[in-house]
Amino acid sequence: QVHLTESGGGLVQPGDSLTLSCTNSGFTSDLYSIGWFRQAPGKEREGVLCMSIPDGTTYTDDSVKGRFTIARDNGKNTVYLRMNSLKPEDTAVYYCATPCTVVDGVGALGPHEGFGSWGQGTQVTVSS
Repeated sequence: QVHLTESGGGLVQPGDSLTLSCTNSGFTSDLYSIGWFRQAPGKEREGVLCMSIPDGTTYTDDSVKGRFTIARDNGKNTVYLRMNSLKPEDTAVYYCATPCTVVDGVGALGPHEGFGSWGQGTQVTVSS
């Protein structure tokens, strides 16, 4: 049983930083991968980052490379998305999910229904 909950979203100005958290409050403590995804109005959900927990390797989408990083706190069963230099185009609902996979030429993908867990999402709005 995995239950993911995102938090930390809000309204910020361009150039600001914001940290989102994703906490697993379920009984399963060992996860193999965790990812962050986002969906803007009228657009398909896209992968942002995907981290392999055993080795720590991380895929970062080109749109956020150099600005977004992922980290985890095992003691709190929490994964963080640190967002720097936010842009208006970063505005979206952000989701965490497990597992995630990376497909060459496509990017990070989250689980299909019944094959993993998604959080409920948290809104990030970047506007002046």
